[in-house]
Amino acid sequence: MTLLDICMKKWFIEIAVLVFISLGLIFYQFPNLPKNLAFDEIDFARLALYLGHHGYIPYVPQATGHATLYFYIMLLSFNLFGFNNFALRFPSALFGFLSVLLFYILMKDLFKKKNKLIPFLLSIILITSHWYLNFARFSFEVTFLLFLELIGTYTLFKFFENKKNAYLILSGLFAGLAFNSYIPGRIFFAVPLLAIVLKKLNKILFFFIPFIIVILPLSIYLIFNTDIRLQQQSYISNSTITFQKKAEFFLTNIQSTAFMFNVKGDMNGRHNYPGKPALNPLIGILFVVGLILALKDFKQFNNQFFIGFFLVALIPTLFTYPWENPNMLRTYSTIPSVIYFMGLSINYFIGFLTKRSFSLRLPIIIIIIFITLSSLYELRTYFVYQKIVSPTSFEIGMKLSDLKPLLEKHLNDNHLFRIIFQIKPNK
Repeated sequence: MTLLDICMKKWFIEIAVLVFISLGLIFYQFPNLPKNLAFDEIDFARLALYLGHHGYIPYVPQATGHATLYFYIMLLSFNLFGFNNFALRFPSALFGFLSVLLFYILMKDLFKKKNKLIPFLLSIILITSHWYLNFARFSFEVTFLLFLELIGTYTLFKFFENKKNAYLILSGLFAGLAFNSYIPGRIFFAVPLLAIVLKKLNKILFFFIPFIIVILPLSIYLIFNTDIRLQQQSYISNSTITFQKKAEFFLTNIQSTAFMFNVKGDMNGRHNYPGKPALNPLIGILFVVGLILALKDFKQFNNQFFIGFFLVALIPTLFTYPWENPNMLRTYSTIPSVIYFMGLSINYFIGFLTKRSFSLRLPIIIIIIFITLSSLYELRTYFVYQKIVSPTSFEIGMKLSDLKPLLEKHLNDNHLFRIIFQIKPNK
């Protein structure tokens, strides 16, 4: 097969279009939108500098306590590009870009017996989502976590497809790396583990052994030390709160999180245009219908998997204090499931019309117009409206390079407020 033959393949054209759109949207006005820095970003930069002065450590109390894997990647970015805003945000952008391609490959496997345009359309929904795009453009680590979860999921499904143990080993490895990432990643392993159990396979050790090896250093640390962030954010560990009150918190969180998708979104201007639902009305309908279809056809394994993935990804936010919710940062891992459900809706819509003597072309045209309008709506939300609130949501109008002397002076200081008072106010 010649290079020309490869370039003429439909999948190659779709990949090329996704690469072009993803790079364009993620790196447009990057890293100047948002123009300012958040205090958390400054603290993350300090954490990376701290790691550069020590040997490998799996967890540090700096920046309210974090597993260190992502921040070693951030340190590498600083070493490559210098101590600046671009290097600070580049890892998040890179994994945001790669995750779109991974998602497309995963959806091609899952919808290969359906209309072949669906994986491409779902990937367009992903990259144009203001929820997804926002976190790919500043330095938080959720795009890295999603990247690890997508690889863990893809390799798991490849194992189910051809029973090669190497894929199951890779799934365990990336589930372990997810455990070493952002806190919600610590429970991701439950998703592939549950899938293996549902499949009644006796090869669970091929998953568990690499998983245990990878999580061992962080697990040993956490056995003997407190996870600062988890203790601060979770009401479960608060012994001063009664069981009844905790139950009230849980029910309140269920309501606010359920409303987050279609009614009222995150109020934090760094996470979202305050109050705007995570999904616009067009794709919000696709999500609700798709979830109903998945529940209706629950015996189908793919539906079981993504319903399970969706519920597990909601757990971190359901057990944090209700005034923290709705939270589009902690629920970021729900995005693949949410868009998978949209794929079920699209497939149902195409089937519904074609069974009623419509040509296949008509529903495809309708869906393309539908998703185009949705994408334009989402990009307007981020690049017009969220841009307005970003100067107040990202508090520091100084360049990261100008802050380096101050951060190096406070490398071992766990109290961010001592640094804050020495930083000039937002300009």
